[in-house]
Amino acid sequence: QVQLVESGGGLVQAGDSLRLSCAASGRTFSTYDMGWFRQAPGTEREFVAGIRWRGDSIYYADSAKGRFTISRDNAKTTVYLQMNSLQPEDTAVYYCAAGRIGVRVTMSSAYDYWGQGTQVTVSS
Repeated sequence: QVQLVESGGGLVQAGDSLRLSCAASGRTFSTYDMGWFRQAPGTEREFVAGIRWRGDSIYYADSAKGRFTISRDNAKTTVYLQMNSLQPEDTAVYYCAAGRIGVRVTMSSAYDYWGQGTQVTVSS
């Protein structure tokens, strides 16, 4: 069982940066692949970024490439999402998720555990 708690969301202006954190409970954090997803009102939850348990394989949605960076600290059982050059279209609730090793990182249905989400709002 893994419990995930996101933090770091907020209201920012276009061009600003935010760093989201996802703190995980449990001693097995290092055995999970982790992902960040987001969901805007009226849309489906979409993949943003994913990172394998070792941190050696990282994946990004096209919308995140070059602007967002996912990382993890297994000692702190935390995964991060650094978001730069934020735009109004990045406005959404951001969720972190944990899945068993080898999960298809881009598929939300593949993950076993989810956080409650943190709101990111980017004004123009």
